[in-house]
Amino acid sequence: MPESLDVAAALRGGVAGRSHAWAFLHRFVDEWTGLPLRPEDGCTRAELDAAEADLGFELPAALREGYALLGRRADLTRQQDPLVPPPALQVVDDFGGVLVFRQENQGCASWGIPLADIEQDDPPVAMETHEGWSPFLDRTSVAWVELVLSESLLGAGSLYDACELPDDLLPNLLTRYTRVDLPDHPMWASADDSPLRWYAAPGRLLRRDGLLDRSWIHARGRTVADLETIRADLPGPWVC
Repeated sequence: MPESLDVAAALRGGVAGRSHAWAFLHRFVDEWTGLPLRPEDGCTRAELDAAEADLGFELPAALREGYALLGRRADLTRQQDPLVPPPALQVVDDFGGVLVFRQENQGCASWGIPLADIEQDDPPVAMETHEGWSPFLDRTSVAWVELVLSESLLGAGSLYDACELPDDLLPNLLTRYTRVDLPDHPMWASADDSPLRWYAAPGRLLRRDGLLDRSWIHARGRTVADLETIRADLPGPWVC
């Protein structure tokens, strides 16, 4: 059996650009879910053209390409903080105007592209919380990678678990898992839960929310055995 995908190795050096983001997502979806991306998993040109007509401007290339790649795959985009379907894309007036394309499932947070940057091919993404809008990630292509990783991580089922990791177990995390080369980015819930940092090993994916003692670790295994390995590596108070 070939070794399972190591997200940290696959993203070593970070997301180099849009083409790199789409190539990584193709590989991640294929190897992580066993359900390769198909043409029908993306939104159609007609859907995206109609959204642009309603909005009155063209979507940035990175946003449109991401929708065309996997905008219909609910398992990758609509588990916790879902992607907005093209007909529901909207501009809000805050922050000088923002095109919102993702929202937390209870409306506690939103993600979008500032209109000031909307003509860029791969513009930065901002996030809205109860404290207002603030920068999230510097490129939409990187935000697509984060979206798919987060939605895949937090999907319901027996392959996910979480714990509040005591600091005395932090060396286990840092020595047994490699940090994924994604920039620090904020968690919408609070400053104490920020920044978000990702770690991985073959078949295992973890996200650490914040830097405080007993910060939350969210973990997902490619298989049940992979998840059991995470629990053994980090013997904290796991929820499940």
